Amino acid sequence: MNPTVAMILALAVGTYAFRLVGPVLHGRVGIPARVQEVLSAGAVVLLVALLAGGALTEGGGFAGWARPAGVLAAVVLAWRGAPFVVVVLGAAGVTALLRAAGVA
Repeated sequence: MNPTVAMILALAVGTYAFRLVGPVLHGRVGIPARVQEVLSAGAVVLLVALLAGGALTEGGGFAGWARPAGVLAAVVLAWRGAPFVVVVLGAAGVTALLRAAGVA
């Protein structure tokens, strides 16, 4: 068997097993409340780090001020409860206007 095919099969079996563990162990394994809080906080921190990396960098360097301003506009719109489409279009609009005005 080709090593690539073997690796794909191993990853497929591992993914299926990982997904199967949740429903099989649901109700049998208890996770303390403190651990759940830490895992939730960790997920938020990871998402914020990914957002910051994508918003502030491009090609290994600073992306300029237009993109972070667009992200800030999206955060404000989302915080105010705007629909998702409005958030996305608002962020794109702010970024486009700043870039058209010459702000990199």
